[in-house]
Amino acid sequence: MSAPDSVGGAEGFPDEPDRAPGCLAPRESHDLFGHEDAEQAFENARVSGHLHHAWLLAGPRGIGKASLAYRMARRVLGAKPDPAHGILGAQANDPVCQRIAAMSHGDLLGLRRPFDDKRKRWRAEITVDEARRMAGLFQTRAAEGGWRVCIVDAADELNLNAANAILKTLEEPPQRALVILVAHAPGRLPATIRSRCRRLDLRPLSDELTSKIVAQHGARTEDAALVSQLAAGSPGRAIAMASAGGAALWREIDQLITLGGGAGQGQALALARRLALAKAAPALKLFFELLIVRLEQDIRAAAQAGMDENVEKWFALRAELNALGNDRERLYLDSAQVVYCALQSFWRTLASYPLISPAQTSNSTARQGA
Repeated sequence: MSAPDSVGGAEGFPDEPDRAPGCLAPRESHDLFGHEDAEQAFENARVSGHLHHAWLLAGPRGIGKASLAYRMARRVLGAKPDPAHGILGAQANDPVCQRIAAMSHGDLLGLRRPFDDKRKRWRAEITVDEARRMAGLFQTRAAEGGWRVCIVDAADELNLNAANAILKTLEEPPQRALVILVAHAPGRLPATIRSRCRRLDLRPLSDELTSKIVAQHGARTEDAALVSQLAAGSPGRAIAMASAGGAALWREIDQLITLGGGAGQGQALALARRLALAKAAPALKLFFELLIVRLEQDIRAAAQAGMDENVEKWFALRAELNALGNDRERLYLDSAQVVYCALQSFWRTLASYPLISPAQTSNSTARQGA
């Protein structure tokens, strides 16, 4: 089944795959910060009359790529400009913007992972059936007599057959057709697709700007500062962390790692049981992300201190934690057991293959707001 065109949270469907927790869907958002150069590059190409038919927006997840894609689409489809919202800003009450937000604009198509009716969740990849909808859009006349726009979010989630399906359109683009590919990991895309796109690389925002954005979403100042550091300049990730209680969860994880496997057993069991509750689903997903961030901090600290002789074991642990997080959802494993096993693996590796001294670990912890 194709992804529903209704707003996220509609009856029968979970939140949309392109919508970070605590954030508006990109098509509903009218603000974008820190990417003025990318916006200006697109606007310059548009007003020159030589707008390239395919654009690749690359950068870390949650940095604003999809929001930029919809800003580009609004401008091309004729929304009234609003400089108060930036270079590609538009008025939210403009009829074009309203139809785009409702996914009811006849000349705009969004391709994303389809919804699996059997498992009641979004599929892991964009299928060939979804990708073929692009050809359907461009084979018909523009409903409103102008441009036709297709946004693929995220293009690195296209399976091989789906990627091949959109390649023909990129090779032989029709007139007044615009394809915007959003990619978290553009290296996963076939070279034949990348070579046909003009690429815009979006860079991480400063911690200060990210923290300001998170605070505007209601987070406490100290929590906004902490999650902004953890999110490495990605406001979408930082807002999602804050909405899932990420600051408190980070402090708890950090304390558990510092306590070690002896003193921390009871607290680890309590955390595992709490994260296994249905209402804790966002925090459960965030747990694995933050545990890996904590591990990466220790690896960096060890490298800076010249104590990286055991680094291969720690990279193996990183792969193990990633696999645990993925397998929990894919194989429907017991969440409490998986959380507890992840902490045990961290403690076991820490005891057998120390990277840094306890004093250094304490200093690294303090630096992140514990």
